[in-house]
Amino acid sequence: MKSIKIYLLIVLLALSAVLQAQDDLKHYLLEAAEHNPALKAAFNKYLAALEKAPQVGALPDPQLAFAYFIQPVETRNGPQEFRLSATQMFPWFGTLKAKENASIEEAKAMYEVFEENKSKLFNEVKANWYNMYFNNKATIITLENIEILNTFKKLAIVKVEADLVSAVDQYRIEMEINDLENQLALLRDKQEVLEVSFNKLLNSEDKKVITFPNELWSTDILYTKDAVLDSIQLKNHQLLSIDLQKSALAFERQAAKKQGAPSFSLGIDYISIGKGDNNLSGKDAIAFPKVGLTIPLYRNKYKSMVQEVIYLETAKDYERVNKTNVLETIFENSWKDYRDARRRIDLFGRQLDIAQKSMRLLETEYAYANKNFEEILRMERRLLKYNLELEKARTDKQAAIAFIHYLMGK
Repeated sequence: MKSIKIYLLIVLLALSAVLQAQDDLKHYLLEAAEHNPALKAAFNKYLAALEKAPQVGALPDPQLAFAYFIQPVETRNGPQEFRLSATQMFPWFGTLKAKENASIEEAKAMYEVFEENKSKLFNEVKANWYNMYFNNKATIITLENIEILNTFKKLAIVKVEADLVSAVDQYRIEMEINDLENQLALLRDKQEVLEVSFNKLLNSEDKKVITFPNELWSTDILYTKDAVLDSIQLKNHQLLSIDLQKSALAFERQAAKKQGAPSFSLGIDYISIGKGDNNLSGKDAIAFPKVGLTIPLYRNKYKSMVQEVIYLETAKDYERVNKTNVLETIFENSWKDYRDARRRIDLFGRQLDIAQKSMRLLETEYAYANKNFEEILRMERRLLKYNLELEKARTDKQAAIAFIHYLMGK
């Protein structure tokens, strides 16, 4: 009963460590979303696109005109001194609304570009964090193997002094240790580079203490392959952006057709009349309303405007098909990487277990019978290899899941 409680306690502690690591990664994602300059630039472009709708949906600015008569025009009521007029143009019904709707759809497309940049940033943050985890784990595993070799070195020195084995055993271990120490130095240098790259993604000048779990979590994709493909078709931000751009073009086509219709103008004139020859005060004249009509006679221009948009809509259709093909090809490769990582986790988990058992047997044989020293060195290399390959498979699996989620627009 006591052993069961201890086991449950260990499981709960391991689970809490994994959840803490996942929370830390979520914190890094939030920090990147708040501070990454590329993401801020994309969001401000979206805000700028929102400001276009009020511009294109507004009426043209009214026109004011003032005319002063240098030589007043004499009328029956007196001389005309100056003329003041105001005119407002009105496009054909629905033209401004179509332009405004087109601008709104373009702003929505820009928002999908922002969401695409955010998903891409999150995937980069995760990929960098997984690389740092693996590099950190490789450093720990290498240190453990150096400690194992140092233990064998001490044993070999005792046996050499007792004239039980050749001094070559000691020299071979020292060479192995030197190789591992060189690899360890490279891993530590690489970790510094990875941490700098990671902090730049977060746009953080301060060097953060980045934490990692003892063992990476082993979550799987919760969707079938067909469900993932459907999600890519429906929710991928690149495809959504293309759809919204096409929707904007549909409104632009409406606006282009309406621009080929007449537009109207309404205005008012005010004429100031001074005193006449008989010293009589004249009466000012106001003309209202003044109505104007703009007739689009050159039809080829407007037909060309509509045809231009139709070609752009067709281009968007082909662009979406091409983007879908590219995304599905990328997904197939990512799905292959995901399945391969799962297989490698099972394989190297079994291989590592067998190698550890073999190593214990070889240790016993060497300690008591001075046998199989070369096999010990070979098995130590395999232990190192399988340990590293197992951790690499774990990180590759989570990196593949993160990339698939990015393709799904998550």
